[in-house]
Amino acid sequence: MKKQTVEITIPVYNEQVELSKHIEILHKFCEKNLTSYDWHITIADNASTDNTPIIGATLAKKHARISLFRLEQKGRGRAVKRIWSARQADLSSYMDLDLSTDLKHLPRLFDALNSGYDIAIGSRLAKGASVEGRTLLREVISRALNFLFIQMFFHTHFTDAQCGFKAVGKKVVDELIPSILDNEWFFDGELLIVGEKSGYKIYEEPVHWVDNPGSTVRLYATISGDIKVMIRLLSTKPWRKLKRDK
Repeated sequence: MKKQTVEITIPVYNEQVELSKHIEILHKFCEKNLTSYDWHITIADNASTDNTPIIGATLAKKHARISLFRLEQKGRGRAVKRIWSARQADLSSYMDLDLSTDLKHLPRLFDALNSGYDIAIGSRLAKGASVEGRTLLREVISRALNFLFIQMFFHTHFTDAQCGFKAVGKKVVDELIPSILDNEWFFDGELLIVGEKSGYKIYEEPVHWVDNPGSTVRLYATISGDIKVMIRLLSTKPWRKLKRDK
């Protein structure tokens, strides 16, 4: 039988320090653990100004299953949506380059999609998850955003909108992604909110997550943008037009 195609998108911006090492780790993991899939890794360069695109191009030349995609505008959401839509894989995923989420959870996301779920996510807040090295302040802010804002205002059930470790089926790419407007850090939060309220089934994988002090992901720069997206969603309620049978 023909293997399912799997897209793994890694959005990056000025990641010359960690790019080569972490992509090689991911590539080796996929070679060993995703043998039942026709997998592919895309390095999505979000207008980096350092040597990130050069390193990415070198990795793509070295490995047939790695590609570099250059965007001239920043935005994690913009990169992921563009690549998922272009690749049209059976299963599409993305993760943060820092590999804070243990890669052992990746095949489980794909298993969940193949068992009937539409969206599969890693969660640091679900029962059974373990988190190492996260500061108290980050933990408090994360829980406040997920429980006090998202669940209280949208009446959703997923526990972790921010974990950079998610996968979706092709129907979600075709049907739901075109309606997700945020191009920045909260695009996946918008995806989960609109997806759940539209009737898409979401699977949560409790993950082992280790904080990476060298990560370029910055918490405070994203909060105001997240709140703006939530205000827009409360105002427009896009799920009313996207409602599907559960």
